[in-house]
Amino acid sequence: MSAITFRQRLRYRFDNTMARGPVALIGWLFLVSVLMIAAISAAVIAAGLQGNLAGEGKENPGFLDVAWAGLMRTLDAGTMGGDAGSWPFLLLMLAITLGGIFVVSILIGILTTGIESKLDELRKGRSFVAETGHTVILGWSSQIFTVISELAQANANQRSPCIAILAEMDAVEMRDEIAARVPDTGKTRIVCRNGAPIDLADLEIVNPHAARSIIILPPENDDPDAYVIKTVLAITNNPGRRKEPYHVVTVIRDARNAEVARMVGGGEVELVLAGDLIARVTAQTCRQSGLSVAYTELMDFGGDEIYFKHEPALAGKTFAEATAAYEDSAVIGLRFGDGTIRLNPPADTRLGADDRVIAISEDDDTIRLSKNGAPTIDEAAIRSASPAEKVPERTLILGWNDRAGAIIGELDAYVGPGSTVLVVGDGDEVAQAREDASRMGDRQLANLSVTLRKGDTTDRRTLDALEVGGYDHIIVLSGADGAGNGGGATDAVQQADARTLITLLHLRDLQDRTGQDFAIVSEMLDLRNRELAQVTRADDFIVSDNLVSLMLSQISENKELALVFRDLFDPEGSEIYLKPAGDYVEPGRPVSFYTVLESARRQGQVAIGYRIQAQAFDTAASYGVKLNPKKSELVSFAPEDRVIVLAEE
Repeated sequence: MSAITFRQRLRYRFDNTMARGPVALIGWLFLVSVLMIAAISAAVIAAGLQGNLAGEGKENPGFLDVAWAGLMRTLDAGTMGGDAGSWPFLLLMLAITLGGIFVVSILIGILTTGIESKLDELRKGRSFVAETGHTVILGWSSQIFTVISELAQANANQRSPCIAILAEMDAVEMRDEIAARVPDTGKTRIVCRNGAPIDLADLEIVNPHAARSIIILPPENDDPDAYVIKTVLAITNNPGRRKEPYHVVTVIRDARNAEVARMVGGGEVELVLAGDLIARVTAQTCRQSGLSVAYTELMDFGGDEIYFKHEPALAGKTFAEATAAYEDSAVIGLRFGDGTIRLNPPADTRLGADDRVIAISEDDDTIRLSKNGAPTIDEAAIRSASPAEKVPERTLILGWNDRAGAIIGELDAYVGPGSTVLVVGDGDEVAQAREDASRMGDRQLANLSVTLRKGDTTDRRTLDALEVGGYDHIIVLSGADGAGNGGGATDAVQQADARTLITLLHLRDLQDRTGQDFAIVSEMLDLRNRELAQVTRADDFIVSDNLVSLMLSQISENKELALVFRDLFDPEGSEIYLKPAGDYVEPGRPVSFYTVLESARRQGQVAIGYRIQAQAFDTAASYGVKLNPKKSELVSFAPEDRVIVLAEE
């Protein structure tokens, strides 16, 4: 091996210096300028030409005077225009001026390139987010637009709120998409950064250690749970993590991965099991029209939400007294001093000094005790419902996806013995249904029997042959091609929603032609397609990813809401029901909601709102659903109207 020469070492060090960027280049230019000015100034002094500078007011100029004059000619070429003297002097000044033009030109180029490079770096989103108390969103999917919109509404009464987003996507593209889909974010500032959330160095960019909450969005690919688990690991096992627990919220698509995610995240991570959530909402909604609207109203920040409030004046009072103590808020449960949460506890449960009420209200600062005194109850209007026996029910499921098996399992907990489910789907969907059934063979259905049948659910002849009017409930599911991939604007998602829309149009036409009335619940993947589907007059639309996004936003604002939602969607305990108004008060008779509340209390329930059936298809009126009505206002119910209650069955 040949020895490294001095020239090679010098060139190597020079290259390394140049590679350090604009600062190093400017340093080299400075050095070249100093050497050039010093050399020419020395030549002027050595040749005895300094006397030519006498015209500039310098008597007996020395080396520094000559150097200063050279510097001026270096920075401003026009200075040489006034030079006079011998030709050797003029030639030396010309040389220093030409050298100055060369140096200044390079300096301008370096500065321009450096500024452009810095701007490009800022546009790429790689600078540190110097925020505290902000919300961090890790990952990018179609869910992000709903999450940002909801958080912006939740932050309306906050001071200088900020959302920092870290995703493997160009920051400019992220900002452009957010501006197009969420044009109004109010006071909330949106900061976009480019980087991989599973990379510890990239994660530091959004300063997660000072964040109020962290939301992890699963990617829209075939294995989103693996990405989520690795991101949770990057946060909770970060060498530079903070001492205080993090508040992380994320989605797990496959319930089988939930145990691993909890193991990794411990008590710092709240999981939303997307499949189980949608399955439970679908199973409950198909049996009571309007429930999906009630859930959406409860979980978005546009209306009334669930809050916790410590009310010292209620200490020693019963839960029944607490429910009637508010005019503009609906108390649905208690959060006891030990952290236990109980929805719809026994009416005689007394509140302790450290207990808090769980209430539905417009905002946390609107939960105020009523000053109207004891409410007036219309005893003559109160009615009592007779216990209803569970009877066999027939359910038709059109289509199949990853959530269908869980929907059937949840439905089994609500229907009476001898009930049946007929699943109709194309060849691939029926094959997947059989595979899912074999995989879940250990889960025995107590009340349901399931039958599979091949058929094209968008074909009118298939639907005619099913005699759909004979079914109590009809569930239209998005096909396997689009389900589970996230409600993005992909071709598969749009195609799945288009097939659902065609099926719903056929079902509506069957209703109009036969005069039969049957309840239809449909799943949509893209929220924007819900408005198009309104023409089908289906009873309920469940926009799966939108519902999951709403829950993510709610839990990110209040960690304890995870326990409330878990209780609400669990078949055990109290859930939300829409029951006939005639089971509580006399139809056609104007009553205050205090009377409805009292009637529900006597049946072991909590009334939280109502649905006017005449407004079931009115978007502006929230499809007739009114949560947390003002209790003193009079309302008259028609026989087909419903009271929304929290009850055990």
